[in-house]
Amino acid sequence: MKPLIELKDVWKTYYLGENVLDVLKGVNVTIDKGEFVVIIGPSGSGKSTLMNQVGVLDIPTSGTIFLEDKDISTLEESELAQLRGKKIGFVFQQFNLIPTLTALENVILPSIFQNTPEVVRLKRAKSLLTKVGLGDRMDHKPTELSGGQQQRVAIARALINDPDIILADEPTGNLDSKAGEQVMEMLAELHTKEKKTIILVTHDTNLVGYSEKTIRIKDGLIVSISGGRSSHKNGKK
Repeated sequence: MKPLIELKDVWKTYYLGENVLDVLKGVNVTIDKGEFVVIIGPSGSGKSTLMNQVGVLDIPTSGTIFLEDKDISTLEESELAQLRGKKIGFVFQQFNLIPTLTALENVILPSIFQNTPEVVRLKRAKSLLTKVGLGDRMDHKPTELSGGQQQRVAIARALINDPDIILADEPTGNLDSKAGEQVMEMLAELHTKEKKTIILVTHDTNLVGYSEKTIRIKDGLIVSISGGRSSHKNGKK
């Protein structure tokens, strides 16, 4: 079986005046459909840059990234946006909810860009908010919700287009321990019951216990991959 996502000898380089900064250095990673993957590393390790590559938010300086056998480096930005919208749901540390919109409106928003019929998206958004325990908070705006509730809205929003992949960037970083545990249990349930591919980026070693595959990154290099069926080797420029 071919991997869902594959990075081959991926480099990401930034040019800052006369300075050259290699943030990713020949990264090779595979993620299989239905895996729960944790990408972990300290601040400045390159994990956020790796997340941007895996989430099709950015393209590499060199190397190739395949999503379901499709080389994303050959796609236009409009094609990438459509691909992200259909295949990947995002959950961020800062929630990234629009403060002027209600919880229901925030959840619905991504489906508008996919041209989902209004009656369908409204029904699904209400169902998702009920599922995450916020059926009685649909008309509340983000400022009227706790941090844990805002993150649950964000998870419902990530699911509105029924993506294959949920990419969570430090999803518990702004939450207390109880709310963080609830969010992780939600992600675990999406993995086990709905067979979603979960890719979680964190510096918190306590979250490794949820993973089937753990990818450790330091100084732009993959230092280990444990679990799963994948193996790796670091590339050379």
